[in-house]
Amino acid sequence: MTALVLILTHVLIVLAMPVLMVGIVNRTKAWWGGRRGPRLWQLGWDLARLMRKRPVLSTVATSLFRAGPWVVLAATLLAAQIAPILGAFAPLQFSHDFIVFAYTLGLARLFLMLSAMDVGSAFEGMGTAREASFTAFIEPALFLLVGSAAVATGQTSFAGLIGHWHASASFAWLGAPAVAILLVLLQAEAARVPVDDPLTHLELTMVHEVMVLDHSGPELAAMQYAAALKLTMYAGLIAALLNPLDPRNAPAPAIAVSLAIMAAVAVLVGCIESLTARLRMQHVPRYLLAATALAALALGASGWLAGSAS
Repeated sequence: MTALVLILTHVLIVLAMPVLMVGIVNRTKAWWGGRRGPRLWQLGWDLARLMRKRPVLSTVATSLFRAGPWVVLAATLLAAQIAPILGAFAPLQFSHDFIVFAYTLGLARLFLMLSAMDVGSAFEGMGTAREASFTAFIEPALFLLVGSAAVATGQTSFAGLIGHWHASASFAWLGAPAVAILLVLLQAEAARVPVDDPLTHLELTMVHEVMVLDHSGPELAAMQYAAALKLTMYAGLIAALLNPLDPRNAPAPAIAVSLAIMAAVAVLVGCIESLTARLRMQHVPRYLLAATALAALALGASGWLAGSAS
């Protein structure tokens, strides 16, 4: 019965929390700017408005262009069922499921780039090239971080790795670097500052936004919701890493703590975007490479601490 409740709660959070996360980020940025800002659920109203619009298609676009956003959304939703956003629990949990998680997001990224190139736009091709080069640094950082957790916990599932790492001896030393790495991955996957700026209107400085310029109506809604879902997933991973409660033993407190940490991550993202500017294009790979290097150091430290403990 507890597992069923956790599965339903996980699904509800995956469906509703992306809208709230974006709302918290935008309200935080508005607070820093001395404005009231949009409503917390404004993204939901925007998505509903887009769903009622008829898409406008390029004359050179093929069926790949229309299918791309829905593949992106479906793949992101699948990855969200593997991500342990409530702690040491996920609806889809099996040995080495983090590989499926990483490459399901990779599939979403592939169709995002293919649908962008399908319209033959030079600007969207430029954004696709940037996306391909920048995100090449994401997977090494993720797998090195997972390796650090595996050495510390001995677990093989994503939920076990992330959800039980806080109980290991190495977490006191590696908890803060792990959170920093996940925050950088969040910024890269969800196209947030300083890696990208979701509010920019200059094609020469866009990455993610330039790839969805030709999308409209329901297809644009799918792209925007998928981006918000990635923000929620990585915030959930940070929450699972920091949440000391087991959702199977204390479901209500564990869920409450995870939601509070995810909201705090949204506030942190809003503060970062208010106080910093997007990095220059040539500096973005270095920023992502720094996260990879930090993850490699964490893996080495985790192995050394595990050897010292034994």
